[in-house]
Amino acid sequence: MSTERARTAISALALVAVAALSSCTADGAEKGPGHGSGPAHAAPSAASGTLEQLAERAGCTPDIQTEAEELRQANCRTEHGRYVLATFSTDRGQREWLNSAKDYGGSYLVGAKWVAVAEPAVLTKLRGRLGGDVETAAPHQSGGGEGASGHHGS
Repeated sequence: MSTERARTAISALALVAVAALSSCTADGAEKGPGHGSGPAHAAPSAASGTLEQLAERAGCTPDIQTEAEELRQANCRTEHGRYVLATFSTDRGQREWLNSAKDYGGSYLVGAKWVAVAEPAVLTKLRGRLGGDVETAAPHQSGGGEGASGHHGS
C-alpha cells in the first residue's frame, strides 16, 4: 500500500471513529450535571498489548471494524458506555491518526501505539483500567487557531 493511500485510509478511519462517537452517550442517555466532571484520578501506567489484550483489560469484547497492517480498530461497549479502540503498528501512524482525528474535535485516551475515542466520562473510566493520557481537541473552525489542547494525567 502506498504511503499516500495509507494516510488517506487512516484519515478516513479517524473521521469515522470520531463521527460515530461525537453525538453518542451510553445507552442513549442525555448527559446531565456531574457526568465527566470532577478531578482527574491517578491512572495506572499505560497498558500495552494487542487490540484484544487492551480490550480485555478494559472489560469489553471487541467488535473488530478494521484489520490492516498499519491499524486495527474495534468498537467496544461496557457498562460505562461505548468507545472505539484502535492500535497502530508504529508511533508515527498513531500520531498521524490522532492529528487527523483532532481536526474533528473529540476526546482521546492515548497510550503506547493505541487510542480510545469516547465521551469524556467514558474515557475517565477507561483510564482507570488502561492508564494513558487524555487529549482533547475542539473542531477546527475557519480563522481558528491551534484548536487542540491536551491535558495529561500523571
